[in-house]
Amino acid sequence: MKKDETDELRPEYRREDLGPGVRGKYFEAYQEGTNLVMLSPDVAKAFPTEQAVNDALRSLIEVAQRSLGPKKRSSRRQKSGAAEL
Repeated sequence: MKKDETDELRPEYRREDLGPGVRGKYFEAYQEGTNLVMLSPDVAKAFPTEQAVNDALRSLIEVAQRSLGPKKRSSRRQKSGAAEL
């Protein structure tokens, strides 16, 4: 098999060929952290993109917050001695 003449990869690289390294280049991003999760295959099929997953989760959060919203207390006080339900 003939080697492709347009192949620009060298068989070996030296550290100097890769340019100067920058210490701490990604330190701040690392400190912020990431939250990667592995989706089950059936879930990944239903939500094929990162955006689809985020949109679905945001909708779920919104529904949960509406259903668990602040509880209003009854303005009527129970009379003492009244039977409780």
